[in-house]
Amino acid sequence: MTVEVGSPAPDFTLSNQSGEEISLSDFKGKNVVLYFYPKDMTPGCTTEACDFRDQHKNFQDVDAVILGVSPDPIDRHQKFIDKHDLPFHLLADEDHKIAEAYDVWKLKKNFGKEYYGIERSTFIIDKEGKIQKEYRKVRVKGHVEEALSFIQNNM
Repeated sequence: MTVEVGSPAPDFTLSNQSGEEISLSDFKGKNVVLYFYPKDMTPGCTTEACDFRDQHKNFQDVDAVILGVSPDPIDRHQKFIDKHDLPFHLLADEDHKIAEAYDVWKLKKNFGKEYYGIERSTFIIDKEGKIQKEYRKVRVKGHVEEALSFIQNNM
C-alpha cells in the first residue's frame, strides 16, 4: 500500500505512554496530525514536541488531534511527556511496522555509520481518514506552524 496524498491513511493500533491501545480509526471525525520522530529526549525531537505542545490549543480549535510516533518504549514516552508536559499521545512503534507502512523507516547515515531509523515526517489526515498533506524530511524550525496553517486554510 502506498502512502500518498488523497489515499486512505493506513490504520494501526499502538500502545501509548500509559500502555493504552490507540488506533488511528479511533479519531475518525477529527483531523489528525500524525508525526513520526526519531527519539525521545533528543534536541530536535524535544523542540518539535514542545512546538506541538505550545500550539496544542490552536490544533484543538481546528478539531485536530496530535499523535507522535517513535520506536521508543512506552516508559520512555511517559518520561518525555512528564519532563515536557506534553498534552498528546506518544505511541510506541518498537518494531517500526507503522513507520514502514508510512515509508518513513529509512537507511540513515551519521558520522560515517549507516543504520535504520525514522525520517522525521508528518501526515495531515482528514476527518474521513484520508491523507491531505505529507511532510517528509521535516526541518523542525517552523514546521508545527506550517502544519497548523495547512489545516486552518485547507480543512
